[in-house]
Order: sequence, then structure tokens, then C-alpha cells
Amino acid sequence: MGLIHVTVALRAREKSRKKYEADFLVDTGATDCMAPAAALKRAGIRRRGRKVCELANGSTVEYDFGLAEIEFMGEITSGRVIFGPDDCEPLLGVTVLESAGIVVEPATQSLRRMPAIPLK
Repeated sequence: MGLIHVTVALRAREKSRKKYEADFLVDTGATDCMAPAAALKRAGIRRRGRKVCELANGSTVEYDFGLAEIEFMGEITSGRVIFGPDDCEPLLGVTVLESAGIVVEPATQSLRRMPAIPLK
């Protein structure tokens, strides 16, 4: 399967003028989102706690996280964002995709809106 990228905007809260906007790699193996720590700080997103994260190579690292409003493909949701290394590629995790009602379509290597968000 190829790589899927989507433009995402992160804000500290709804009325915030500051934001971080970039092309994020859609990573269905990741639970949360991750973005460069310096960019999140400039966007006004505050550190709220720390989490141990497992990287793709199997190693574990402890990172700070914050809470942000997340906007992409005309959808708005909110969630946890990991304060990653300043040279990291921004990642969009599966929790945000699901909460926005977006799924990965493997056959076309694209993102698609679900007709309805399951509440069952």
C-alpha cells in the first residue's frame, strides 16, 4: 500500500488564531497524532501529560502530549497530539480518523467519509 498524506490544521482551541498546518502522513498503525514539538508550542498547544509510545521499530520512548482541535477534509474533531522531535514527520493516527468518520480505502489508497459514524 502507498503512503497517504492529508493537510491537517491543529489549534489549541476553537477560537485560536494560531495554528499548525502541514501535510500529515496517515498512519493506521498509530493511535494518536504526532507533530514537531516546536510547531505545537508556536500554535499555543500546551503540554498536558506524558505517555510511553511504541515506535515502528519496537522501541519505546516517553513523549509529552497535548490536546488539540484537529481539522482535515472539512471535518473537525479533537484529540491527543504527541509532542514529537522537531524533525519528525507529522502523523495522523487512527483515533482521529475514526472520530471524524474517515476511513482508509486500501483499494484506491485514499481517504473516504463513512456514511455514518457507528455508535453500536
